[in-house]
Amino acid sequence: MSTSAGSARVRAWEARTEIPLILLAVAFLIAYAWPVLDPSIDRTLEDALTVASWTVWAAFTLDFVVRLALTDERAQYALSHWYDVALIALPMLRPLRLLRLLAFARLLNRGIGRGVAGRVTTYVVGTAVAAVGLGALAVLDVEQDATNSNITTFGDAVWWAATTVTTVGYGDRYPVTTTGRLIAVALMLVGIALVGSITASVAAWFVSAAQGESADR
Repeated sequence: MSTSAGSARVRAWEARTEIPLILLAVAFLIAYAWPVLDPSIDRTLEDALTVASWTVWAAFTLDFVVRLALTDERAQYALSHWYDVALIALPMLRPLRLLRLLAFARLLNRGIGRGVAGRVTTYVVGTAVAAVGLGALAVLDVEQDATNSNITTFGDAVWWAATTVTTVGYGDRYPVTTTGRLIAVALMLVGIALVGSITASVAAWFVSAAQGESADR
């Protein structure tokens, strides 16, 4: 009962803070993306955006600490939420904190149909768009000033991210830095998962359609 009560407290806290955290994630996206897309930004504004980024990081840290305090199985909770621990403990992984924006999927889930295929399609589309956009920002951040880089504009980065996520990989754009290549590996894994999800979604749609035709006969 104690564990159940702890889980209920965590769920209640998450329900109250979900929208504020999403808004903070959007604020972080703006603070992170602006200097990346506009390297000539005024230094004072850049410093203000940096402060905003760290403020959001502090808010996410506080959120996790509160959730950890509310649960009864703290060690187990921390292990099952290792990604939160990593993103809080390793602020050097700044681009990965953008993945917090995937919390939008929790809100989308409330507004879509009950069908499994419909949910999968929504998640796949949302994940694909997020992966391309965030991957493009992250790789541009580390590649645009690198020696011999061929990803120097946001357009280049979006094209590269799109071909990587879809597993097409033309090879006309590619990262030359170690961090950029790590981002590429992450996008490749996302792309493989997306292909599997799309295949399963299409198969489920065909099965559902076939069952509907059989029922009408």
